[in-house]
Amino acid sequence: MNEKTLRVLEFDKIIDKLLSRAATSLGKDMVRELKPEADNMKIRDMLKETDDGVTYILRKGSPPLGAIHDIRASLKRAELGATLGPGELLKVADLLRACRNLKGYAGDNIVKDDGNCVSSLISALEVNKRIEDKISIAIISEEEISDAASTALATIRRQIREKQNSIRDKLNDIVKNSRYQKFMQESIVTMRGDRYVIPVKQEYRNEIQGLVHDSSGSGATIFIEPLSVVEANNGIKQLMIKEQVEIERILQELTGEVAVIIEPLKANISMLATLDFIFAKAKLSADYRCVSPKINCEGNIIIKKGRHPLIDQKAVVPIDFWIGKEFKTLVVTGPNTGGKTVTLKTVGLFTLMAQAGLHIPANEGSEISVFKKVFADIGDEQSIEQSLSTFSSHMKNIVGILKEADDKSLALFDELGAGTDPTEGAALAISILDHLRSIGTVTVSTTHYSELKVYAITTEDVENACCEFNVETLRPTYNLLIGVPGKSNAFAISKRLGLSDEIIDMAKERLTTEEVKFEDMLISIEKNRSQAEKDKMQTEALKLEIEKLRNDLANQIKKTNDQKEKVMREAREEARKIYLQAKRDAEDILSEMRKLERERDTVQRNKAVEEMRLKLKKNVDNLDEALTESILPKHGYVKPPQNLKPGDSVVIVNLNQKGTIITPPDKDGQAVVQAGVMKINVHVTNLRLVDEQKAEIKKTGSGRIGVSKTKTISTEIDLRGMNLEEALEAVDKYLDDASIAGLKEVTLIHGKGTGVLRSGIQQYLKVNSHVASYRLGKYGEGEAGVTVVEVI
Repeated sequence: MNEKTLRVLEFDKIIDKLLSRAATSLGKDMVRELKPEADNMKIRDMLKETDDGVTYILRKGSPPLGAIHDIRASLKRAELGATLGPGELLKVADLLRACRNLKGYAGDNIVKDDGNCVSSLISALEVNKRIEDKISIAIISEEEISDAASTALATIRRQIREKQNSIRDKLNDIVKNSRYQKFMQESIVTMRGDRYVIPVKQEYRNEIQGLVHDSSGSGATIFIEPLSVVEANNGIKQLMIKEQVEIERILQELTGEVAVIIEPLKANISMLATLDFIFAKAKLSADYRCVSPKINCEGNIIIKKGRHPLIDQKAVVPIDFWIGKEFKTLVVTGPNTGGKTVTLKTVGLFTLMAQAGLHIPANEGSEISVFKKVFADIGDEQSIEQSLSTFSSHMKNIVGILKEADDKSLALFDELGAGTDPTEGAALAISILDHLRSIGTVTVSTTHYSELKVYAITTEDVENACCEFNVETLRPTYNLLIGVPGKSNAFAISKRLGLSDEIIDMAKERLTTEEVKFEDMLISIEKNRSQAEKDKMQTEALKLEIEKLRNDLANQIKKTNDQKEKVMREAREEARKIYLQAKRDAEDILSEMRKLERERDTVQRNKAVEEMRLKLKKNVDNLDEALTESILPKHGYVKPPQNLKPGDSVVIVNLNQKGTIITPPDKDGQAVVQAGVMKINVHVTNLRLVDEQKAEIKKTGSGRIGVSKTKTISTEIDLRGMNLEEALEAVDKYLDDASIAGLKEVTLIHGKGTGVLRSGIQQYLKVNSHVASYRLGKYGEGEAGVTVVEVI
């Protein structure tokens, strides 16, 4: 890939972002070597690596990649027979621990052949907890070996401590002895080298027999090792030599353990580097909300809501871009700072990122073509960091592009033909674009020249595009519109900035008739495009609204059918219960009759038989009536209420179901009643006004029932564990009882769960005639797990 192209399109800054997300020096080395590829299969493999890394991060979070060191130099030394130092061995242990942690991160059920390359790499890592633990137990830090490294080392160090304590005790006796107090500079025991000494005043150096090891800077103090501890200090020195010999033996032993697993460790290093590299790519994808682009080799580029990754993600304006199918050359026009150069860089950088196996910050459905070569001649005046280049340097670069470009190339030009006479520059630009079109190069060019707009309109396989500019605010919108040539805004902008109409009119008169017609055509195209966009948005909104209404209607029909089926099922079950009860009663009566037949008293028997016969007849009559009446009989229950009107609360007598009048009774006495979610036709004689029912309860003394209910009914009902139908049935009966008992406020306990039970109950409370209002529980009442109902 052309190095100048990588620099101009700022691919190096993408590499910097990857480096910041790599956790190890091994992974960073792989990032630095990353370059766009031209082989289609290799690119797909690289993209799949990134896909697999993203899958792991989304499923399991960031991987544990800490404390992974490049230990290849240490392994080489171990191969040559050198003894590794404590720090080198600790790094080996860290690497083994990192491998073990990654296996734990992937999980015990990791499948090597699940198609995910991350799973394959992690499952292939070799761990050795025995060596890892042996090193960790033996070595505390790069400078310190643990006493637990060996029994001999622990014994030697214990002996050293015992001798040191003995020496300190002897020296403390000296410095604290009143006989020697005046000789001491300070009453302390200190060390010089590996020897314990005491500080003595210079003038009393002959008063204490011993070896002089040091003196203070002023010479006023000398440090003497008394003869009484010389032998003990010598013993410590010998023990320290033994300690070093034992430490060296321990390090050699640990190095030997590492030497046995050198090949697995080398393989682990390679796999850990690859894993770190993959996860760095995955983190970049997650951080910038990227997608994996579809790859093709036909020169087709489709970018949906692409966001340049080097622009602040809060400020960047997404662009929609396509090229390659209907046209292979795109001419982009628009004002300076209008986003033309950003569009060029976005297309080029996305191509480089995809061909380097990186995801792109765009929406799903984006597609990138594989190009053998990518060229970019982008004016440095548009770069944040560089200054303006000359026409000749641009042309030199373009000449090089024309020599190398072919039908597998992508060429990007910023302000093609600029920097020279406009007439000649436009002619050169058209010739360059036409040459690239003829050899099949996919080309995107920005320009200010109207001649290139005309060229794009009149030439097959070439298309116009523009970057919008808001004349009212004098600011670009940065939106890219493909298929629309950019119009000149010079007159409009000048007028907004205060240039007089007289000067503007004079300027317009200098335009040729063709130029005026061309600008008028652009204005018409833009107006039609804006109206079409507005109509499209309105159509989409109406389509969504119709779809929502259709779904709501379908749900309502389903609920009605379900409720109807429930009522029918309950009616059939009730009829069956009546039938079975009557059958049991009949069997009891017949049994009793057979018993009476055996009695001697004929009169008593006849009387009892008559009573049983009458009871049987009554039960049979009741059974016949229950089984032959319709689910919703037309008449015959109560005195019909007068002047029913919509909104009146009634009770459907035979169903003991409350409802609300929707349509008053017609000439046949049929009224439409809303009962729950169902609308039912009910005869007026099967209805009772709620107020009349309450009055009748008072007259018949059934107020005593309310007193009884008050004593027994709870102020709350637990509905958890029920399905919605069971819960609604329980709530309906409970509210009836609560109303009769005179309760003012009750609590329905439905739990939080998925919210289905809570939502269904609250929908039902909206139509229940006993409910004045309801709310969710407050803090301390159960919050969203309960609904508190005010009962009327």
